[in-house]
Amino acid sequence: MNAWTLVYEGFDAAGEGLREALCTLGNGRFATRGATPDGQPRTPGTYLAGCYDRLDSVVAGRTVTNEDIVNLPDWLPLTFATPECGWFRPEEAGLLRYRHELDLRHGVLTRELRWRDGAGRVTRVRQRRLVSMADPTLAALETTFTAENWSGPMRVRCTLEGRVTNCGVARYRDLRGDHLTGHETGADNGMAWLTATTRNARVMVALASRIDGDTPSARPALGGDHITSDHVLDLAEGEPARITKTVALTSSRDPAGHDPRSSALRHVRRAPRFDELLARHASAWECLWRRARLDVDGPELSQLVHLYVFHLLQTLSPHTADLDAGVPARGLHGEAYRGHVFWDELFVEPWLNLRFPEISLGLLRYRWRRLPEARDAAAEAGYEGAMFPWQSGSDGREETQRLHLNPVSGRWLPDNSHRQRHVGLAIAYNVWHHYLATGSMPPWCAELVLDIARFFASLAELRDGRYEIRGVMGPDEYHDAYPGSDEPGVANNAYTNVMTVWLMTLARETAVLAPQLAPPAAELARWDDVSRRMRVDFHRGVISQFTGYGDLLELDWERYRGVRRLDRALEADGDDVNRYQASKQADTLMLCYLLGDEQLTAILERLGYAPDPGLISRTISYYLRRTSHGSTLSAVVHAWILARRNRERSWEFFIEALTGDVSDVQGGTTAEGIHLGAMGGTLDLLQSCYLGLELERGGRLRLDPLVPERLGLVCMPLRYHGRQIFVDADHREARINGTVRRTYTRGDVIMTGTGDFGRRIIHHRERLGLTREQVADKADMSPGYVKYLEENADTPDTGALYRLADALQTTVEELLGGGRDRPPGRGPAMAHPTLEVLDREECLRLIESGGIGRVAFNGSHGPTVLPVNYKLHDGDIVFRTAAGGAMDEDLRSGVKGVDIVIAFEIDRIDEVNREGWSVLVQGPAHHVPAEEVADAAGSGVTPWAGGERLLYVRISPRQITGRRIHGV
Repeated sequence: MNAWTLVYEGFDAAGEGLREALCTLGNGRFATRGATPDGQPRTPGTYLAGCYDRLDSVVAGRTVTNEDIVNLPDWLPLTFATPECGWFRPEEAGLLRYRHELDLRHGVLTRELRWRDGAGRVTRVRQRRLVSMADPTLAALETTFTAENWSGPMRVRCTLEGRVTNCGVARYRDLRGDHLTGHETGADNGMAWLTATTRNARVMVALASRIDGDTPSARPALGGDHITSDHVLDLAEGEPARITKTVALTSSRDPAGHDPRSSALRHVRRAPRFDELLARHASAWECLWRRARLDVDGPELSQLVHLYVFHLLQTLSPHTADLDAGVPARGLHGEAYRGHVFWDELFVEPWLNLRFPEISLGLLRYRWRRLPEARDAAAEAGYEGAMFPWQSGSDGREETQRLHLNPVSGRWLPDNSHRQRHVGLAIAYNVWHHYLATGSMPPWCAELVLDIARFFASLAELRDGRYEIRGVMGPDEYHDAYPGSDEPGVANNAYTNVMTVWLMTLARETAVLAPQLAPPAAELARWDDVSRRMRVDFHRGVISQFTGYGDLLELDWERYRGVRRLDRALEADGDDVNRYQASKQADTLMLCYLLGDEQLTAILERLGYAPDPGLISRTISYYLRRTSHGSTLSAVVHAWILARRNRERSWEFFIEALTGDVSDVQGGTTAEGIHLGAMGGTLDLLQSCYLGLELERGGRLRLDPLVPERLGLVCMPLRYHGRQIFVDADHREARINGTVRRTYTRGDVIMTGTGDFGRRIIHHRERLGLTREQVADKADMSPGYVKYLEENADTPDTGALYRLADALQTTVEELLGGGRDRPPGRGPAMAHPTLEVLDREECLRLIESGGIGRVAFNGSHGPTVLPVNYKLHDGDIVFRTAAGGAMDEDLRSGVKGVDIVIAFEIDRIDEVNREGWSVLVQGPAHHVPAEEVADAAGSGVTPWAGGERLLYVRISPRQITGRRIHGV
């Protein structure tokens, strides 16, 4: 089994929808499902991130408006025919071989087939398809034909097809899906083009195609809503012939374009031939995988992990960071949930924060751009602050349907799920955790947190000494009202209430980070009051999901064994899930997932409750028995919260989460689009839960690993506060940059060399005839870290560097290039550098370990800068110099009691990562008199230069400033 490929053997018409979704190719800007270019059944879909349109439909006697992500014109169609035979259709052909292979490493979908036509002619066909990660406007399909036992003409028909609708989800087919109108087609210097416009949003999209290969150019035949070109390849027996279709997709949403049609034509005209296009595309994917790497033992598990990373990056790539796009719950892989943005970023962003923080920042910006709409929604509902919608699309309006179809009963039913106000809590949580991962809190991010806090503070009503939140739905999604009540929503959903308390305390901290946005004292006082007097209900020794939950009936679980969507089954039986203690997915238990036991207990104690040590365990057990797992997110959450309680059960949920889409565990839903939140959550389960990774305030990362033995060694690079570190762990211990340790603090010294460090490791390893495992054993580090150092531009910390040099029987100097490296700063800057101004506390933390600094003063021969060894001692800079030397003479004022003010600079430069920091200390230089020498000597400062350097100089800082340059 290859851990980097997903293979489908044979043609299975019933399974085509699932295969199409899992073989989708995309680049974060647009994606195309893995539909065949020919035949039936096929559910073609090409979706552009953020491209939505609204249509009115009449259902159950009511007019409803739905906004959908738009299925755009189909660029794939390409079919072929042997002499005197009809066009190839896999469902009708005499197939001798039929195979799809998805290359996860390079983002290429290959179809290979052999078929025998009615005349006995056998032809081999190989197709390779890509959606370019290097140029996000381009896609291409290369087809190679080989006639095995015949020679003659092969007819090929290429089409740009505009006759498409949104029809990929069966239960939506009573709703209109004809979003495209105003089609036009044409040809320009042998290139075909097609344009169309969405009916209401008036977004124009354009496709342009170029045909290359072993065939004369053909004049396209224009249709009103499609354009076709016919080609003939003269096949010689055994000789391959190739034809390539390269397309560009543009829209009126794109920046730097005059109009979509001319832009598409320009893009496709200058696109390289397929081999070069593929090489650039593969190189772009290699760059992504270096940052996204997440290794586990075993090809089966590795394949699934790679698949999840692959699909996440196809939906949310660095290209997405510059778009106005959110996290569509089903990726760009299908039309389920109409392409809407829910709360799935809650599960996706933690993984992105430590790999691609620029992407997660772009996703937060999607929310911020819709802050005015959220403020209007809150005001219209009578609240303050910002009320974000449960389902969001183009402009931030509430897009949740008010009627939904139960496919089991066939009835259209009222839908109250827009009352899931907790989506705002998820947004605030994401802002805060992006801050913990990066150290960056832009003012607009703080604005999001503060306005969401205002909304939830105004949502809370004081009743009988406790604040209550009424009329909401929790994450459970089953309980949208009390049994028999005409009023929608429930009261005091535990998840909503407790996370509101968390938000109230978090918002106060955010106000400190963004003082220019700080609320007035009275508002802060109200937030504090809400955070101390919020109501949480309990029953039978557990936390109640909401007020009155314990009074609901118990469900006959035996009767509904194996039924995941209880709401549909019960409604079809004439019953109502609101009557029962039953959950679709984790609700109350989401508190354990987001906050952990310790923080949840602290919040309950803050509220004046007295949780006993067994409360959380009892609560988990109680709700686990009453959950139908009708969402793919359910397995992720339960695997997480059971990881340290029931490892075997946690593993079962983990495997369900990891195989959920491949095995289509929800019964047909994956064909409508992957479950992006579950994929991101599963990756974060590996990254954060099993590693026990915790991001603490103050720039400290902590590990407390509990890796299941069946995962073996888990290895990954992480980007924390702008620094790249490498983490690997097994069920025994964790290592950071190859060294056994449990913490990493922002600014910890990681040595870097500017030479070809990895090449030198390989050279010395091969010189000694050692394997990676042998080097790792000798250097007391993991084989995964040795592999990482060989393949990536990074170097270990000092201790690991010396152990590695000893293991390779060489010197540190030789490993770092033997002095042959170029001077620091000669390399190019990083792609998106950020210059951070450091506060006094951070400056002191960076320089407290001592080292080399530079003394700058106005010497007798002009401005002078000299390096010295220094220590930070009792808040002062202390260094030693020689009596009678330049610094002895030039740093004396000649007036007793008057010291000369000088500057002292310390920096660290990381050439490989193209980042670093500098601190400037300014203050008087004081020659330490004899009676104070003993105290100064206690600093332990030792000069490298040697010689008699018995004179101590102390700099008392009057001003300390600093800057750090790092990635986003």
